[in-house]
Amino acid sequence: MVNYLSRLQKLQEKMQRKQIDGFVVTQNVDIYYFTGTMQTGYLFIPAEGEAVFYVRRSIVRAQEESAVLVEELGSMRSFGERLKKQSPQLFEDGRSPILATEYDVLPVQVFERLRTAVPNANWTDGSLLVRETRMIKSPAEIAKIKEAAHVIDIAYEKAVNHVKEGMHEFELMSMIELTIRLNGHAGLMRMRGYNQELITGMVGSGAAAAMPTYFDGPAGGQGLSAAAPQSSSRKKIGQNEPVLVDIGCNIDGYVIDQTRTLVIGELSEELTRAYVVSERILRETEALLKPGTICEELYANALRIAREEGLADHFMGYGADQVKFLGHGIGLEIDELPVLAKGFTYPLEPGMVIAIEPKFTFPGVGVVGIEDSYAITESGFEKLTVSRDGITIVKP
Repeated sequence: MVNYLSRLQKLQEKMQRKQIDGFVVTQNVDIYYFTGTMQTGYLFIPAEGEAVFYVRRSIVRAQEESAVLVEELGSMRSFGERLKKQSPQLFEDGRSPILATEYDVLPVQVFERLRTAVPNANWTDGSLLVRETRMIKSPAEIAKIKEAAHVIDIAYEKAVNHVKEGMHEFELMSMIELTIRLNGHAGLMRMRGYNQELITGMVGSGAAAAMPTYFDGPAGGQGLSAAAPQSSSRKKIGQNEPVLVDIGCNIDGYVIDQTRTLVIGELSEELTRAYVVSERILRETEALLKPGTICEELYANALRIAREEGLADHFMGYGADQVKFLGHGIGLEIDELPVLAKGFTYPLEPGMVIAIEPKFTFPGVGVVGIEDSYAITESGFEKLTVSRDGITIVKP
């Protein structure tokens, strides 16, 4: 059973420390996290007191699903007056309350409507407060991610059993997508980052996997066209080339992120060695996965190993397209906090769930690597990924 009151209280505690009077939650995933429904509207959370979800559509469904009080939004022109009526102490004696909202995802046009509706408020960015609240997962949230991990393992094993030389990348990807859909995958993987989109993942073989793209990751894939420049392409999978199977699954909103490397035949000595180094990075990172470890230290340690092995130029991409992280939080979105990157000084805490993905890119040749997801516990970590490790070798 989800304790939505506890989630709201945690955010209110953060608001009080920052002297924020109220929070207007606008993004659908954030609204779902705090209410249990994903309808269109504005969730108002005062620093003290009861939250109210002002719904535009569908108020009927919101009333059925929401864990907080639901009211019809009505006209935006009256929204400010509704807030004054709900929380008069915030506006008494001509006071200008400090209100927060999610600047990282809120369109300017919508923000301007909010400012017009509540003209006497002072607005501030509350994005980090929401993301930090969501960063710590409950046992129920972790259970959903575990379920997704088991579903993605079923799909990976089916892919291994059916992959063959001459099969198009998108054909194998379609088989994976069908399998996970039949086992409860919601059909989408949500991302918070501006202009970032994610299909279920990708199957990328040889040079197509190493094709640079706008996707903020070490391997985005060639895609089907310039209009969808990521994920699987029409390239045929060949012998003795790396096939990167970087896939996810969304069960009841919660996602798993996993990567495995397979080959029909055998990999070259160079690629095999790079893969071994990726596993070394993962194992040494695992040894540091415990409460108190600073996130940026995990990235720095991975970079050190890549340099020691003479593979720094290929680590997490190549050239100008290298990404500067080792891993990232997962949950309702695929790009949650914390990030294992320079400048992220969060200490690991129990309840954090992190995908760690050491990969090596060789332009014109392919990408090799591995990605597992972990929950931080009181004494260390729990590995959530269940698929087999190592290079999966398929006989021609």
